[in-house]
Amino acid sequence: MLSGFATCPGLFYDTRAQDGILSRIRIPGGILDSKQCHAIADIADQCGGGYVDVTNRANLQVREIRTGIDAAVLKHLQDMGIGSRNSAVDHIRNIMTSPTAGIDLQELIDTRPFVQAWDNYIVEHPELSGLSAKFSVGFDGGGTVSVGDRLNDIMLAAVLVADSVYFRLALSIGPKGKPPVDLGILLPPDKCLSVLAALAEVYLTHSDPHSQRKQRLREVVNNLGCENYLQQVAQRLPFPLLKTNFTAVPVENKYGHLGIHPQRQPGLFYIGVVLPLGRLETKQIRGLADLAEKYGNGILRLTPWQNLLLTDIPQQWLIHVKSELVNLGLDFSASNLKSALVACSGNKGCASAATDTKADALKLAKYLETRVTLNHPINIHFSGCEKSCAQHTNSDITLVGVSLESDNKTVETYDIYIGAGDSNQKFGREIYQNVTVAELPRLIKQMLQVYKIQCPNPDETFGKFVNRYEIAQLKQLFSSTYSQKICF
Repeated sequence: MLSGFATCPGLFYDTRAQDGILSRIRIPGGILDSKQCHAIADIADQCGGGYVDVTNRANLQVREIRTGIDAAVLKHLQDMGIGSRNSAVDHIRNIMTSPTAGIDLQELIDTRPFVQAWDNYIVEHPELSGLSAKFSVGFDGGGTVSVGDRLNDIMLAAVLVADSVYFRLALSIGPKGKPPVDLGILLPPDKCLSVLAALAEVYLTHSDPHSQRKQRLREVVNNLGCENYLQQVAQRLPFPLLKTNFTAVPVENKYGHLGIHPQRQPGLFYIGVVLPLGRLETKQIRGLADLAEKYGNGILRLTPWQNLLLTDIPQQWLIHVKSELVNLGLDFSASNLKSALVACSGNKGCASAATDTKADALKLAKYLETRVTLNHPINIHFSGCEKSCAQHTNSDITLVGVSLESDNKTVETYDIYIGAGDSNQKFGREIYQNVTVAELPRLIKQMLQVYKIQCPNPDETFGKFVNRYEIAQLKQLFSSTYSQKICF
C-alpha cells in the first residue's frame, strides 16, 4: 500500500474505518466483466467482510479488511483491469457516465469511448496525481437514464443542436454541494479530451502540490472567477470555445433504469437490479457474473444509484434470468421500497456517524413493505451525520442521525428533511427533529400514505408533492397517527 496525501479511500491507499480497513475500487463508467467480478468476490472473502458495497459514483468498496491486500494480489487485480494501471492516480474519483451508455434507445451518443479516453489520459499523465482526490468528471449521453444532475466538478452532457451532437460544458462553481453550472459552451465530441486536459492543467497551475488539503476545483474557480478561469483554459487550446444561448431541458428519471427494458440493439434487453443499500454478498456477485456470462455478454454495469444492470439478454432468456435473480435474493422492481433507499456506513463503519443507518434503513424497509405500496420509487436517504457521504443530492426524505444524552444513556435519533430546500438548506426543508428509531417507522408510513391519498396526480413525485405545502401544513397532514409509538 502507498502512503501520501490522499484522504479518500483507494485500492492502493490504506484507509482506516470504524470496521477495519476500507478499500475502494475505481470502475470507470461502472463497467465490469464476469472475471473481474469473481476476482473482486475472492478479495472480499479472503481479506474483507464477504461483501462489497456499490457507491454513488459506481465504485466498489471492500470493507472490514483485516491486514490489507497483498502487493501480489494488487498486481493481479491491475493485470485484470481492476483499479488504475498507474497507482499514483488511483485516488482520483471514478469517472461517471450513464449505466445505459451504448444501449439506451434515446441517447444521442455513446459515452463509453469518452470515459475510456479520459481514464487513459489520467493514467498516462502522472502529473495529474496532484489533482484533488475528489476531482470528478461525468459524461451524459443525452439518453433516458441521465446522470446530468449528479455532483461532478466537470460535466459534459450531450445535446442535439441543428442535427449535430455537441457536449454542454458545466463546472462546479458557487456554493458547495450544488450541481455543476452550465456555462453556455458547446464542445464538438472530438474536442472534449483536449478541453478536459486544459481544465485540469489550469486547476493544477493554481493548486499547491505540497498541500495536504488540496483545493477542490470549485474553490479554484471561485477564487479566480469563472471568466478568468475559462480564459486561461482557452489560451491552452488550439481552437476557440463556442458560446451559445442554447438551453437544455433537464431529464428527471433517476430510477428509470430499474426493471426490464429494450435496448437499442434489436431483440436484446437489460434488467436493472435492485441492490438493497448498494450491498452485494459475494455469492450474489458470483451468481450475477455467471448470469451475465450465461445469458448476456458477460458484463455487469454498476450505477450511481447503487444498483446494477445485466445487459444484452435475448428476449427468450428473460424469464430464466428473472427466476435466477429471485433465487439470488434480488429484485428488479422499481416500486420496491429498497430501490431508492440509501444509507451511509453508519456508526458500525464510521466514527463520524451518530446512528446505525444501514440497520435502521433495512428495518424501516421491512416494516413498510407489507404496509405501503408504491407506484414509483421514493428516495429515502439515511445519513449518519451532516457530511452526507452516501448521497450528495436532495432526496425525497432525508434522515440525518443525531445522538442525544438522556438519563445518562445515548439515544440515537434522526432529524427529518423533505423535498428540495433553498441554497442554504443542504438536505431540504426540516420537518421533524430528534425522532427516535422506535418512532420512525410509523411516522414514515404515515407520510407516505398521506402522499398517496392526497396527491391528485399519480405521476407526481413525493418531493414535488411536499414542496406544494408549507411545513406547518404538512405537519398537520402527517400528524393523525404519529402520536402512537412503536418498536421494530
